[in-house]
Amino acid sequence: MTPRKPRTRPGLLVLRVLAVAVILTLALPDIAQAAPSYVPISGAGSTWSQNAIDQWAANVQQYGIVVNYAGTGSSDGRRQFKEGTVDLAVSEIPYGLSDAVDHNSDPPPARGYAYMPIVAGGTSFMYNLKIGGRRVTNLRLSGETLVKIFTGVITQWDDPAVKADNPGLTLPARKVVPVVRSDGSGTTAQLTTWMKTEQPDAWNAYCARLGIATPCGLTSYYPVAGTEFIKANGSNGVAGYVKQDYAEGAITYVEYSYALNAGFPVAKVLNSSGYYVEPKAAAVAVGLLGAQINTDEGSPAYLTQRLEGVYRNGDKRAYPLSSYSYMIIPTRLENGLTPDKAYTVSEFGYYFLCEGQQQADVLGYSPLPINLVQAGFEQIKKVRTLSGADDKNINIAGCNNPTFSRDGSNTLAANAPQPPDCDRKGSTQCATGTGGADAPTPVSPGARGSHGPGTGASGGPSGAPGQGTNPENGADWTPGGDSDVIAVPVSLDAERGWRPRHTAMLAAGLGLAAAMFSPPLLARLRRRNRR
Repeated sequence: MTPRKPRTRPGLLVLRVLAVAVILTLALPDIAQAAPSYVPISGAGSTWSQNAIDQWAANVQQYGIVVNYAGTGSSDGRRQFKEGTVDLAVSEIPYGLSDAVDHNSDPPPARGYAYMPIVAGGTSFMYNLKIGGRRVTNLRLSGETLVKIFTGVITQWDDPAVKADNPGLTLPARKVVPVVRSDGSGTTAQLTTWMKTEQPDAWNAYCARLGIATPCGLTSYYPVAGTEFIKANGSNGVAGYVKQDYAEGAITYVEYSYALNAGFPVAKVLNSSGYYVEPKAAAVAVGLLGAQINTDEGSPAYLTQRLEGVYRNGDKRAYPLSSYSYMIIPTRLENGLTPDKAYTVSEFGYYFLCEGQQQADVLGYSPLPINLVQAGFEQIKKVRTLSGADDKNINIAGCNNPTFSRDGSNTLAANAPQPPDCDRKGSTQCATGTGGADAPTPVSPGARGSHGPGTGASGGPSGAPGQGTNPENGADWTPGGDSDVIAVPVSLDAERGWRPRHTAMLAAGLGLAAAMFSPPLLARLRRRNRR
């Protein structure tokens, strides 16, 4: 008698198929399970750069990247990074510089860090001034005049020095109200660095008057005495004060972006070639061709800037107070930095060095040139290594930055327009508006020059429609809102390694295969068992 074959129970076959799925899942490499993913990251610091950072942070939310940034001022950002309470910081000045006012040398943090350029821009002079009830939008100021204003020497708008800069305007006998930062500010440090370098006698005399030791250097905390100055916190604070109706006569120093947003003008500043220039993106790009960048990778000051060559750039298109800001990024897994956070920092950095720079001009900044982007990539790779992810996607070939050209030159600077003749120092003056106020200001007939009344080659403000450019009502534009998010193509390493959800998908797929193929297999087995 032939032995009878044992029956295979249907449920047992299904269990065997599912067991195979589990075994395959468990057999995957451990590293695949630990691949990095996006997690929220935090940062603090510069308000000079905040409009750009806020917009970029809004843009990358569509990719699942969450960046919580607080514009608390450069000094506070450096402090928080040093104390390990944030994952990154943004500042216009590096660690280690001695402050002329509080004498703090601001030593570097014990944690691993590196500087990475993020965006360029112009420190501008936003003002609120009217002639006969009409807003002035074409004010011009020399460096010497500006320093006299911010050291209390010039106290009236009809001062002879201001009139000499503006031959086409009949300036009012109105009090000048300088508005300065009350917090530790990179913008203040930039301004005072420029003053102590270009106008040392006037700056030293002011410091001596306030009892500060001379020669007086840079400071993040603007020194004031008496009631001739107004102090406000943050870039929004100083810009917000100047744009008020009651603040007629006020002037402040702030990143150009804030004047655009407020719908207010900025002063054209006299450069070393004798032209008054507005801090538009192209003028900043030209100005920064004179910057000296620390290229010693072994130096703690790697990628920091020296700006003497910018202040004295001989190109007549250059804006003299051009600079760029730094992101201070971590380079070791410490102070709460996890591989996932390191990965997220690197992805955010790659985004704003490439796609994010396309929006720089619209936001009131100037995009970084190729040499700084390439150097920034090397810094990003240091952070990305901490996550265990590869850096194959971080390269110039995939970087969509508006300053790049095939020969490596700065396209934006090369194509920057020449300033009009009416902006040359002398007896003529352009009528065209500046910053966020594009309405022209009439000039006297003798100052019109060859361009004629109400004209000039400068054109309107740099910006996009809906940017709050009404000079009469000072309409605000809030960056980072849904209507301001610009969707742009970007490569953010979409694969990002094997994830738990991939495991679940594999198991689900194998389970589906079992469900599909088990019934016919069971039917065949039943037929065989009946034979």
